[in-house]
Amino acid sequence: MSDEREPYEETAPIGGKLITPVTVVLAVIVLAMIGVLAVRFVYGIGAVTNLNNGYPWGLWIVWDVVIGSALGASGFTVAFITYIVNRGEYHPLVRPALLTALLGYAMAGASVVFDVGRYWNLWHVFVPKYAQPNSILFEVALCIAAYTVVLAIEFSPAILQRFGMTGVRKKLGRLLFLFVAIGVVLPTMHQSSLGSMLLVFGTQIDPIYQTKFLPLLFLSSTVGMGLAAVTLEGTISSLALRRPFERALLAKLLAVGKLVLAGFLILRFADLVARGMIPELFAANAVAVMFWIETALFAAPLVLLAGAGATRPSRMVLAAMAMALAGILYRIDAYLVAYHTGAGWHYFPSLGELVVTAGLISFEILAFIIAIRVLPVMPKSTLA
Repeated sequence: MSDEREPYEETAPIGGKLITPVTVVLAVIVLAMIGVLAVRFVYGIGAVTNLNNGYPWGLWIVWDVVIGSALGASGFTVAFITYIVNRGEYHPLVRPALLTALLGYAMAGASVVFDVGRYWNLWHVFVPKYAQPNSILFEVALCIAAYTVVLAIEFSPAILQRFGMTGVRKKLGRLLFLFVAIGVVLPTMHQSSLGSMLLVFGTQIDPIYQTKFLPLLFLSSTVGMGLAAVTLEGTISSLALRRPFERALLAKLLAVGKLVLAGFLILRFADLVARGMIPELFAANAVAVMFWIETALFAAPLVLLAGAGATRPSRMVLAAMAMALAGILYRIDAYLVAYHTGAGWHYFPSLGELVVTAGLISFEILAFIIAIRVLPVMPKSTLA
């Protein structure tokens, strides 16, 4: 589908000041992150993290890559629904979703650079003679890198439109459907592989979480997180920028998310029953407690989005928050809480890890604010 469709022609920069109290605070946090990273690259990763031989990765990978890329799945979920399923009804949501996804995946890639000890060898991933086709991490690295490029191409019409490069945009529009198709396939590969990585850990992962269905559970929860991210982005934009709330479109997206979450819960509990794990869910330990908190969050949207009040903005926002938090908690629990590496090993994020994570989130928000102010991302039809 070409970028020349009517809704894209009705997008415009929202304008406004780039320097505000909010952007200044965000910039200060980003500068603090840069300071920590300077120490990391000069003195090594051990100088700013609490990683050890029992926990070779921590917050930067779990939050910034495993969680960050899942929240960035808004790009492929909305693109799939718009281009393949719905024939364009959701066009007003596509560019904001693509921008969110592009920033999320760019930050996920940056986190890998921060977290890898021998970062100077990362280029080996892209050289055939160093390829490790049997490695799940190799596949994830390639897919995330490739999808980031695809997202940049999918979002590029906004930049071309901003600078009046109509001819180039029309030529790209004829090929855009190819990148959309690739952009739908790639996330399904690496998001499921993020679940497959836990299979490699075997008995080190608590049996409540260790299942052959991990790839499907990770992928399905990713879809809910992506749709939740679109809804929350739309809500925050409407409040902060005094723009109308796209209730009808977001309600339809959340209805899709509700079905996906219902499938997730059915599959998860069916698997637990089949493996005889139900008694483990009532054990007096952190894993069981966190499981039930997750389950409550996964189930909340099914209740909030039921009945005549399902399209109320308050319910929609709460449902989206629950979707996002459920997916976030599921990944934290699976990668950290349910990870039993052995006696004597402990991990809790250092101040440096927390600062870098806060800095990456702040950079994404700051970049999003700047982008929608200077690029045609938001639809003109909803401008105040």
